Amino acid sequence: MARVKIVTDSTSDLPVNVVRDLGITVVPLYVHFGEEVYQDGVDIKSDEFYARLVEEPILPKTSAPSPDTFTRLYNDLAQEADGVLSLHIASNLSATYESALNGCNGTKCRISVVDSRTTSMGLGLLAITAARAANDGATLEEIVELVYATIPRIRVYAAIDTLEYLRKGGRIGKAQWLLGSLLRIKPLISVVDGHVTGVGKARTHVKAVRKVQQLTESVGDIEEMAIVYNTNRDEAEALAESVSHLIAEEKIIYTTFGPVIGTYVGPGAIGIVSLQKNDT
Repeated sequence: MARVKIVTDSTSDLPVNVVRDLGITVVPLYVHFGEEVYQDGVDIKSDEFYARLVEEPILPKTSAPSPDTFTRLYNDLAQEADGVLSLHIASNLSATYESALNGCNGTKCRISVVDSRTTSMGLGLLAITAARAANDGATLEEIVELVYATIPRIRVYAAIDTLEYLRKGGRIGKAQWLLGSLLRIKPLISVVDGHVTGVGKARTHVKAVRKVQQLTESVGDIEEMAIVYNTNRDEAEALAESVSHLIAEEKIIYTTFGPVIGTYVGPGAIGIVSLQKNDT
């Protein structure tokens, strides 16, 4: 049994089977539809969320777990662990990292809290890397060092139908330059050093997805890959086939943008998250 436990949050968009197989603990963020509050991925699933996102007149809000939530979790894990690595969504995008950090007060084992500087399966691939190392017997210090070395090799590219959800949610960051042609383009975004950044635009959804493929091809040799989408699995599989020359298709992870990330990317989003091979 791994003596270091890996904790992440629900913005990692990790598939349930991966979480189970690697022994990762996922702390849910919250989605608010008016007075109704749901735990991301627990009380509300992606299909129900996207249906409501389109139908509801008011954009849902999101919130981070409380420090007490993390304190209780860390103390529970301390009963069977020598240490905990708590790895979270970029601090520029959410208060989750700060809550996790504050939750360390009064805990019974060593905790290292890491700002991933990314989100969605960028965070997910980091959690997978950390969990594999923990299951192989690595120490907390070794895993923290590995994660920090891996963060710069994460690439996140997504095509979204509109920046409107990012704009309304206040997460537009360095993609601000795309706003001038909001209604006439399909934006391409990335997450770079904790900021949502515009990396291109296309006239149609099909062309935008093609550009996501091209951006991924420019990454170089790839070690891990995930296709993240909303509801169109067929499109995700077609995209995976188009990049199968970069990595074996059977190694590609399929997952959906969960409700918290979906609040900002909106319906119709699809992306590729990859981990660049280490040259050393």
